[in-house]
Amino acid sequence: MQQKVPGTSIPFDGNSLFEKYRPLIEAADGLTLSQVCNLTGLEPSTIQNWVKRHFVSRPVAKKYRERQLARILLISSLRDCMKLEQIGALMTIVNGDADDTSDDIISEEQMYDYLCTVTAQASESNATSSQIPGIVKRVISGYQPTQSDAMQRLESVLTIMTYAYISGLYKKEAERLFNSLTNKE
Repeated sequence: MQQKVPGTSIPFDGNSLFEKYRPLIEAADGLTLSQVCNLTGLEPSTIQNWVKRHFVSRPVAKKYRERQLARILLISSLRDCMKLEQIGALMTIVNGDADDTSDDIISEEQMYDYLCTVTAQASESNATSSQIPGIVKRVISGYQPTQSDAMQRLESVLTIMTYAYISGLYKKEAERLFNSLTNKE
């Protein structure tokens, strides 16, 4: 099973998306909807629906900036095993309203980078479910909380996101195996 960068159609190489692609996003002053779709493998209507439902803030001059892309990637990473409303609630616990950065305890880009790092470390070490919280704690150990309960909220949300993302990988693999088994008969 070829692992992809969470929420994208890009093969995983151990690096986070934003470290690698930030200069491209900045140079182009954002990405168009078609570019975001190519990157994520999502349909335009899916992304537009997320914007319409306020899970993602509106593009500016028809361009998606880093924050919006990170939010799209987070939602895309989790949607195989979580309902959209649950994902939105998780994002709200950490960063409140998608259109308001003043209530954020962490940038979406950093949260996405943390998710990429945690899932990579979990995969590399063949971590069990009981080891995930420890990996999360180590990965976010350098985080500087902006509010008294920010570290605990981030830790809890990132642990849930990791479980959901890994569950989504297992679900896809189960579906692939099922389809190969039933197509043989």
